[in-house]
Amino acid sequence: MPEAETLRWLERVLEAGADEVMLPDTVGYAHPAQVKSLFAKAAAICGDTPLWSHFHDTRGLGLANAVAALEAGCTRFDASLAGLGGCPFAPGASGNIVLEDLVFLLEAEGMRTGIDIEALAEPRAIVETALASEPKYGMILKAGLPKGFTPPSKFAAE
Repeated sequence: MPEAETLRWLERVLEAGADEVMLPDTVGYAHPAQVKSLFAKAAAICGDTPLWSHFHDTRGLGLANAVAALEAGCTRFDASLAGLGGCPFAPGASGNIVLEDLVFLLEAEGMRTGIDIEALAEPRAIVETALASEPKYGMILKAGLPKGFTPPSKFAAE
């Protein structure tokens, strides 16, 4: 959908009384320049109304798009453990951006997400066992945290 049309729909939804909105890239077509442009305009329209993002990693740009949305003023992100999910109506679309990797990215940039990255390993293991045939994505729990890395959220908890 063209950016101008998306923004018109956003205005309509807000006028109808939405108390929060999400702009999704359900099939993973967007790239960071598009995301940054759209989210900057959407954030201005939303004002104090919370603005969420939802990205898929179909073309490997999911986390880059999240950073672009963040730079444009979006502070709420939809992600899933192990990148589970997808869109059954979009052949070839991959799963959602990986929660674990998004948390690491944001924490590495100095933001406090309030999420313990290492604690995500336990529910991920449950998901891997329970949904053995589903593809799982993500790198941080496989690679481990870098030596000496202390997430800012750890400081907040102390």
